[in-house]
Amino acid sequence: MVPPSSVEAAAPSLAGPPSAPHVPGYLDKTYWWAYVHPKAVHFFEREWLVNLILFGNYRRLGDAALAELGATVEGRTLQMACVYGDLTPRLRERLAPDARLDVVDVLPIQLRNLAAKLPRDERVTLLHGDSSALTAADASYDQVLLFFLLHEQPEHVRRGTLAEALRVVKPGGKVVVVDYHRPHGAHPLRPLMRQVFRHLEPFAMDLWEHEVPHFLPPGVKPAAVRSATWFGGLYQMTVLVR
Repeated sequence: MVPPSSVEAAAPSLAGPPSAPHVPGYLDKTYWWAYVHPKAVHFFEREWLVNLILFGNYRRLGDAALAELGATVEGRTLQMACVYGDLTPRLRERLAPDARLDVVDVLPIQLRNLAAKLPRDERVTLLHGDSSALTAADASYDQVLLFFLLHEQPEHVRRGTLAEALRVVKPGGKVVVVDYHRPHGAHPLRPLMRQVFRHLEPFAMDLWEHEVPHFLPPGVKPAAVRSATWFGGLYQMTVLVR
């Protein structure tokens, strides 16, 4: 983590309350080792390590998400939650001159870490906020990106996040979800991933048991749903069109 003065000098605008907010209990209890503790952020902000955790699929999955958003990303884009590695810098590079990118995260330490990776750019704003209770107006974004966020959230938060994503995206806009998925029955990593989820990521098994639209609240219906899987079904990209 870099000092605040360095972040302010080198990064896009960082918006949010001046005091340290409360860390949600599920994050503090379950993911302190990955996202909350400063030493965790320092340790995991290594692209080779993120790629190793994803069995060499980080670039492939990031490429798929960026391709879905477009070779040139127009309009207003919302990224829900920060991401280790270079995904957000690569997304920034695709922004059209008059486009905007907002990144919202509930953890200020993650926003500061992302800010240190981005050059100053008036098109990019980092926002402190809860993905399941956004302050943005209805239909205020052209597309929303959720990259390996849903598996980290308990079901009630996940449902809120998806409802908010569809609320803030414009009619005809896309919500792009990249995350874990139930692998094929004979997948050699299936037993290992069960143990990883059991001990480290207890909410992730939900995405093995149900497809993404299952977690939409009653009455929230996308106009269209498209899905693709990679690496023997272990990873998915689901696109919800409002």
